[in-house]
Amino acid sequence: MEKKQTVIKANVLYDGLTRKENMYIVLEGEKIIEVTNQERVYDYEGIVTPAFIDAHAHIGMDRDGEPYQEGETNDFSSQILPLNNPVNSIYLDDRAFVDAVDFGVLYSCIVPGSGNLIGGKAMIIKHFARFIDEAVVGHYGYKMALGYNPRSTTDWKGERPNTRMGVYSLLEQEFDTVLAKQAKAELQREKDLKKLEERAKKEDEKLTDADIAKEKEYIEKDYELAFNEKEKALLELLLGKKIAKVHVHKDDDVRYLIQLKKKYGFKCTADHTCDVFNQETFDALAENDIPVVYGPLGGVGYKVELKHAFYTNTKILMKSKAFFGFMTDHPVVHTREIRDCLKFFLIQGMSETEAISLITYKNAKILGIDDKLGTVEKGKLASIIVWDKEPLTLSAFPKAVFAEGKKVR
Repeated sequence: MEKKQTVIKANVLYDGLTRKENMYIVLEGEKIIEVTNQERVYDYEGIVTPAFIDAHAHIGMDRDGEPYQEGETNDFSSQILPLNNPVNSIYLDDRAFVDAVDFGVLYSCIVPGSGNLIGGKAMIIKHFARFIDEAVVGHYGYKMALGYNPRSTTDWKGERPNTRMGVYSLLEQEFDTVLAKQAKAELQREKDLKKLEERAKKEDEKLTDADIAKEKEYIEKDYELAFNEKEKALLELLLGKKIAKVHVHKDDDVRYLIQLKKKYGFKCTADHTCDVFNQETFDALAENDIPVVYGPLGGVGYKVELKHAFYTNTKILMKSKAFFGFMTDHPVVHTREIRDCLKFFLIQGMSETEAISLITYKNAKILGIDDKLGTVEKGKLASIIVWDKEPLTLSAFPKAVFAEGKKVR
């Protein structure tokens, strides 16, 4: 039985990278199977963009209509909590998910708050999922925080320095301790393998290939058991297997992040950077291969750390060498407003095509999901929005929203 196809005529197609006119997009199952300028009989017509992606949010954790005391963004128990999974603190009946889907924001990277140096995992989720076990796209990395926030939580549990020098020292001690433990475990593994090699050469041992393989298996198991789950998570971050998603606002803290990356060699993004007002700092991030997840824009600068967080800083960012995407930091700015916040780039001269790319292709690229999302092209997931008018027009609203092939609005 043939799968049903849906054909969409894009009078204008913003495909995440370019702008095209009079294109036809064919959906089958969960995938886009064709993008062509050859005329087709079509089911929907409008201006088309990829689904929007919010690259940093707390949606479902601080929930619409609930008092702040019920929020689950920050865990107060310790400064170092890499095992905390924010998916376990979301409720999908949060009205914010419905609103996000209504405006074509179908995915986000959710993270714990920034009150702890390492708050937990960074997880990419689907906003249109019915249940949390269906919501997860992937485990992107770990949430870290620098600057004012982790030093402001002195009344929370655990070791809580009140200065940046104190919290940064605590962070580096944690990293150094686990790396020293890894070095010791690796040394022991090498010694055990050397002993096994020497035994295998002795005739009186009479070790078979199967015996040697089994002994090596035991040695590897001993190595794995040297670390608890928290230490394994920290090593996953430090060895570059996952990304550190780092909350950071001010120039000096960004410069510290660069030093930290040089010292430990991990992979990271600089999230927020709203108070950065020197182009050289953005350029330094680019030179050290640290993408920027910029934002939020349009919120209140509620702390001294944001005293230079002017909307005009977008011009400095745009002039820099930095590769950057965009976030709402929901609920600081509602996820549904991510498109509206692009005005702060448009008024500084960014084209509409580039602006849409920020919350489609570039966010997907930074989050490592650009192989399946972020652009409208053959083989990608059929998560697209059909708009009634140019999408960056104030009154624009989706005529149809498709989430992985299914019409969800």
